[in-house]
Amino acid sequence: MAYVLRRFVAMAVTIALVSVVAFILIQLPPGDYISSYVAAREAAGDDEVSQGEIDSMVREFGLDKPVHMQYLRWIGRIVTKGDFGRSFAYRRSINELIWERFVLTAVVGLSALVITYLVGVPLGIYSSLRQYSVSDFALTTVGYVGLATPNFLLAILLMYLGFKYFGASVGGLFDAKYMESPWTLAKIVNMLGHLWVPAIVLGTAGTAGIIRVTRGMMLDELRKQYVVTARAKGLSERSLIFKYPVRIALNPIVATIGWQLTAIVSGAPIVAMVLSLPTTGPLMINALLLQDMYLAGTFILLLCTFTVVGTFISDVLLAMLDPRIRLGAERDGG
Repeated sequence: MAYVLRRFVAMAVTIALVSVVAFILIQLPPGDYISSYVAAREAAGDDEVSQGEIDSMVREFGLDKPVHMQYLRWIGRIVTKGDFGRSFAYRRSINELIWERFVLTAVVGLSALVITYLVGVPLGIYSSLRQYSVSDFALTTVGYVGLATPNFLLAILLMYLGFKYFGASVGGLFDAKYMESPWTLAKIVNMLGHLWVPAIVLGTAGTAGIIRVTRGMMLDELRKQYVVTARAKGLSERSLIFKYPVRIALNPIVATIGWQLTAIVSGAPIVAMVLSLPTTGPLMINALLLQDMYLAGTFILLLCTFTVVGTFISDVLLAMLDPRIRLGAERDGG
């Protein structure tokens, strides 16, 4: 319990520091949303923006206040009201903008994560038990190709193959008639029919990495003395493999759960634009391009928070999986 409490406190402190860093990062690029807005208006040949209109926007968005006051106002609303502020570009509440797309982002990300672990871990174990066999070399090759292939390139390839050989588009999460319709069972079924494409695209690199890590850890464990001794005592191969080496080999896999989910979500924007997915990815890219300060800062804060919370969950799962971690924490006074 003390170990979990210590990790929780560390998580809370880290998130607080991350909020400061996120706000500093969104202040670093030269200019701001208003300068981008004025430049876009001039480039489009619209009427020149008056100084009075600029001053009004500065006051509306609170950009006339010092940076530390802007931060305290922003973080104060988040902590007390759960309000991330208003988007400059969309003139809407950031909460509404993000959460209406967040459900779909979570569904796509979790689907990719499930594929990553359900496929990667068993194949990594199988590959280690068939070392230097044809299947081991095949899985190793697939792993290297998966790691080397950018997600957006795989998305483009699937779109090309789907159109050329099946005459169908694999982009989007819904058919046209369901895009703006309310949620029904038919809409959910339609989404599930499209979900496999982004899930596979986003899960490919992670699956390849998990295969390599699991294989390496298993091979390391299978050479250790306790495995040799257990075999000499007549323990069945199945019981031996799954009772000891697999449990220990899963440690680094469990430790990266938080990173994997964040890597999938952070890698999703380009894939979302290629596949025309109605997720938060395109929204985040637009926020960065338009220098929509609070919207971009919210995305950075949420991604970092997901990483920290995921790492906390990984630490707790590791403590449950490996008693050595709990014993080490107790010995260190945690």
